[in-house]
Amino acid sequence: MMILALEFSSAQRSVAVWKSAPGGPPAAAGRAGRIPQIYETIQTNEQGTKALEMIETVLAEGGIEREKINVVAVGLGPGSYTGVRAAISIAQGWQLARGVRLLGVSSMECLAAEAQAEKISGRVNVVVDAQRNEIYFAAYEISSGNRREIMPLSILSPATVQRWTDANEIFIGPEATHWFPDGWRVFPRAATLARLAAARTDSAPGETLEPIYLRETRFAKLPTSKQVQP
Repeated sequence: MMILALEFSSAQRSVAVWKSAPGGPPAAAGRAGRIPQIYETIQTNEQGTKALEMIETVLAEGGIEREKINVVAVGLGPGSYTGVRAAISIAQGWQLARGVRLLGVSSMECLAAEAQAEKISGRVNVVVDAQRNEIYFAAYEISSGNRREIMPLSILSPATVQRWTDANEIFIGPEATHWFPDGWRVFPRAATLARLAAARTDSAPGETLEPIYLRETRFAKLPTSKQVQP
């Protein structure tokens, strides 16, 4: 199995390809002689991200043709709404062209898994900038062999989070140090997203993929312009 993973929810955007171990599915990872390969490229300049070039780079590194991709996994945020929408659009187009399976994964879950990979353990608070002087917040209990959500995703003010939590607790996220000086600056990565996707089977039609936003989307209608009589 070949998994293409797109994680564009933060300023550090990344693309990865999971190349399954020969003779076995991705679940075989860790068995002797059956370790899958992961190829990843990262760009830290959000404005300069060229998604298709990044995809071509990892495919070339892995010696993988586009036609060999079976699954496209997308980080659904929360985070950069524009980045997530771009990743979803690419995934939808890939499914229309090739009939691949699509998987959407929370970028908060990806951040928690990234923390676990970096050997950060205990109660870990994941925070992401939600704009409007608010943050996306979720808490996980993490150990070397387990990762469990203990507080679901919500939007809160930084002051509220500071009142709810202990000063000694761990905070991670792309902008964590902005509100919590002792926090860990951790980005969701496509390589981690690919590992999460390899263990999942809950694929979805492309039209059902939506960014995790939490706020109700509202559009303001502009007033009708009046014609000026000559």
